[in-house]
Amino acid sequence: MSASSLTSEPRPPAEPPHPDDLLVLLAVARTGRFTTAADSLGLNHTTVSRRIAALEKALGGRVLARTVGGWELTDLGRRAAHAAEGVEAAVALLNRPEETADAISGVVRMSATDGFSAYVVAPAVAALQREHPRLSVEIVTVTRRALQHRSGLDIEVVVGEPQVHRAEAFRLGSYVLGMYAARDYLAERGTPATVKELVQHPLVYFVDSMLQVDDLDAPRRLVPSMRDGLSCTNVFVHVEATRAGAGIGFLPCFMADRHPDLVRLLPEDFAEELPYWMVLRPDSLRQPAVAAVAQALRRQTAALQPVLRGRKPPAA
Repeated sequence: MSASSLTSEPRPPAEPPHPDDLLVLLAVARTGRFTTAADSLGLNHTTVSRRIAALEKALGGRVLARTVGGWELTDLGRRAAHAAEGVEAAVALLNRPEETADAISGVVRMSATDGFSAYVVAPAVAALQREHPRLSVEIVTVTRRALQHRSGLDIEVVVGEPQVHRAEAFRLGSYVLGMYAARDYLAERGTPATVKELVQHPLVYFVDSMLQVDDLDAPRRLVPSMRDGLSCTNVFVHVEATRAGAGIGFLPCFMADRHPDLVRLLPEDFAEELPYWMVLRPDSLRQPAVAAVAQALRRQTAALQPVLRGRKPPAA
């Protein structure tokens, strides 16, 4: 799909768009898939495709463009989706005539790293849901660069400054990683007193060939001759493997410091500070629920900065 297809001017509308078709477009925009949108609406894939075609005929132009990550809105599609949000809000009011409507409701879909999801997102969302019980949040845990096409995602939290287009990026804060080992492991194998002595121990960390974030290459950059012991794509496995004595782990301080059986090694030499960034689609920011979740994440990250940066032990 060429860039011009995303910005082409629509022909004059042949007929007013049907509100149902606008709502179908909104579902596709939020999920990035016809099949997923169909499931959420209780329709079949063919019906979704037919309604999108009807909407494009009514508006006189394309509202969706296919990308590697799914379907993305064109410029015309974004205007139509904005109108659809108004239809959705009006329908929500009608469905709750006897109670005060809560705009912070519905599903917010996001991705974030494992540790951030568990220790920042989970408590932030739980607190928000106590005030807005109709809010639902879906989290995909993954460690990767920010996507250029984030179909189906309202929010991404990534490590390192993202290089993205057609998106809003905000720096949330930072966290620190350090070298850790289990007390029992050190009693058996000895405690390394220098960086040079680390090469006698196996490393517990990410799978090098599958690491998608360049900023996370610190241990192999700082101690290139340290051999891999146990490697995994999940940071919780890093923590538990280190606690079990599989080797010396390069771990986020806010996760490792929760465990009294782990000892931080050579903190003067290993204190890698990395930033968390939040990426949102501009159209997602207009949704009250997405804006509320984004603000909750910013507040929670700011409140936890001493813990995230290894300056204060996590609360029990």
